Amino acid sequence: MDAMHLELTDLRLFVHVAEAGNLTRGAARAFLSAPAASARIQALEVQLDSRLLYRGHKGVSLTQSGETLLRHARIILRQVDYLRDEFSAPGRDERGHVRIFANTTAVTEFMPEILARFLADRPGVTVDLQERLTQDILRAVRDGTADLGIVSGEVDLNGLEAIRFSTDKLVLATPIAHALAARRSIAFGETLAFEHIGLHEGSTLLAFLRGLLERNGYDRALRVKVRSFEAMCRMVEAGVGIGVVPESAARRHARTMSIALIAIDEPWALRERIVLVRALDALPRAARTLVSELVKHEAGGTGA
Repeated sequence: MDAMHLELTDLRLFVHVAEAGNLTRGAARAFLSAPAASARIQALEVQLDSRLLYRGHKGVSLTQSGETLLRHARIILRQVDYLRDEFSAPGRDERGHVRIFANTTAVTEFMPEILARFLADRPGVTVDLQERLTQDILRAVRDGTADLGIVSGEVDLNGLEAIRFSTDKLVLATPIAHALAARRSIAFGETLAFEHIGLHEGSTLLAFLRGLLERNGYDRALRVKVRSFEAMCRMVEAGVGIGVVPESAARRHARTMSIALIAIDEPWALRERIVLVRALDALPRAARTLVSELVKHEAGGTGA
């Protein structure tokens, strides 16, 4: 293969198209027309002598060569951002883009507040926060799809740096007049006689709860699946069923709803919250600052 002269603009365009799964949407993110984006990617394929995308009526998907280019392009672009940060003037505003894959609790409970303050002070920074399952979060941080991952509980940290920043507990929420409501604590197996409520498909807590139910012989489907912890607590309050909820969310909703919260007497109920990165020192300045803000926020709150 002749010497390559890859343009950062083309690499960034390719990443946008690959992540969007659609040429038109990816082109829009790169501020290009779809025909111009298509021509650039075709030229990239010629230069690399490899087909990068399968094009179909419903969008585009990556070939094996496309997957390889995507992995390297993300690393290159992240290092360019880091280089730009290193040589920016000391008093200059932070700039850059931070992509975060996080579990349900982080996305719905504490990250919105942290990001609101973080972004208000940094107009040049953009953030993409996405809810993902734990295994998807680990994979994304390892391959560079995400700059930061936020998870809870025991995970495989192979190849990753972990910053433990707070703890949370899972508790059982029941209607205030429920047969279990007077209990101070309960073993999870004792809850299986009752209908359970879960979060929506794709949520980390639903995947975790399903695993628990299967291992403990729960032989029924979840009574209902809802989109948020607030909706879960409202269903509990209405007597639809009982639910396993993070204590931080449960206590907030218990202030306005008639629900009882019971400690779950299981080792897995106490969970450490962790920020995952490939290498903290190699992150762009905006991402490193966000990690610091997250740790500082939680250290000053009830979750620490």
